[in-house]
Amino acid sequence: MVTSFLTPFIVLNCHLNMDAKDRQLSPADFAEVVKRTPLVSIDLIVLNGNDEVLLGFRSNEPAADSWFVPGGRIAKDERISQAFGRITENELGVALKCEDAQFAGVFEHLYPTNFTRKGNFGTHYVVLAYKIKIDEDILNLPTDQHSQYKWVSGEAAKNEKNIHPNTMAYFEGYI
Repeated sequence: MVTSFLTPFIVLNCHLNMDAKDRQLSPADFAEVVKRTPLVSIDLIVLNGNDEVLLGFRSNEPAADSWFVPGGRIAKDERISQAFGRITENELGVALKCEDAQFAGVFEHLYPTNFTRKGNFGTHYVVLAYKIKIDEDILNLPTDQHSQYKWVSGEAAKNEKNIHPNTMAYFEGYI
């Protein structure tokens, strides 16, 4: 299920900064969090000079074995601007600034699976999506979350197989 919300009254301030504390949870504790609460994340709608979107073929659950935009979770006590820089560095190989991106909206992603690949619970994300146009030559794409990458135009996405529905929502009205 993909739901988007209009956000005229939500101000997502990229300029506030506060040091995030190291709140790394054990896999068992994190599984409990995933089971009981939604997670807040940032999705990166990365556009190249041809207005094609960067997609990675996901290796991990949720959404394994599908094409998805890069992104990641916001940590406890981490400001959006800090998370944006950390996530772009982890997912794209280069730290980018939130101020250089355009906020695309709030989305809700519900998955029947979870990162453990076990248990009878899914994953619920509240996603802050950002569009950012970059020079693709600066990217240093890692392979721990995605086994391969490709650039896809909005028109070509309609015919692509295995693009996750949550990613297709970005093509359907935000690119």
